[in-house]
Amino acid sequence: MQTSSGISPSKVFLPQQEQRFALLLDFLIHQFPAIPEKEWLSRFEDGLISNVDGVPLDASVGYEGGTVIYYFKRVVSEELIPFQEKILYEDAHLLIADKPHFLPVTPGGHYLEQTLLVRLKKATGLESLSPIHRIDRDTAGLVVFSVNREERAQYQNLFRDRLVKKVYEAIAPYCEELIKQLPLDYQSRLEESDHFLQMREVQGPPNADTLIEFIEEKKPWAKYRLSPSSGKKHQLRCHLNSFGAPIKNDQIYPVLTPYQEYDLD
Repeated sequence: MQTSSGISPSKVFLPQQEQRFALLLDFLIHQFPAIPEKEWLSRFEDGLISNVDGVPLDASVGYEGGTVIYYFKRVVSEELIPFQEKILYEDAHLLIADKPHFLPVTPGGHYLEQTLLVRLKKATGLESLSPIHRIDRDTAGLVVFSVNREERAQYQNLFRDRLVKKVYEAIAPYCEELIKQLPLDYQSRLEESDHFLQMREVQGPPNADTLIEFIEEKKPWAKYRLSPSSGKKHQLRCHLNSFGAPIKNDQIYPVLTPYQEYDLD
């Protein structure tokens, strides 16, 4: 399947039992009520909706249950994220990139072209690139991409089965009460809060586990090593925040990043 400006299309299955729609357009309007009819008509006109073979469809095409169609999101003018990614390693199987702060890994929501995946596709011409693990938009760090679709699941399973160890270093406030307890294998239960894209600690069986170690101090700051064995959203920030040592958005790094680039001041 081709891409549009490096962005892969979304896949939609047309249910066999849905017989109330005469046109594919009718189904799309019903299925995605937040998208106005004129936008769907515009996408049909611009060739942004196609069948499984990549052939653009017309707005007058009938609904055919049991089939699959693809559609591209409209690329509007996005605010430029003025931080540059860097490819650190590339071979026939893997590509490893250093993601800057504030750059999303994959398209979603407001961000389409200003994402690491789309930038790398444009830079390399590799349309099959796919990230094999997650990293927060606000976090700078290394992201590993699979080059070949046939191998993607094997690499993703390594992360799913926790066979890959991630280690980070963080600059956070010096917290004497925390440092007295280190090294500490801290466990808690994290769930999404009522506030969008925020996490909170709640009562219940732990689902997040982080080994926290102290490296050095330069008051009022300290440098910590964080080794998560789980991958909950915002886990590292939540766990340090529990001890009164909140991490700033731009103060968490993978250990492969030279520490000399970052001053504790």
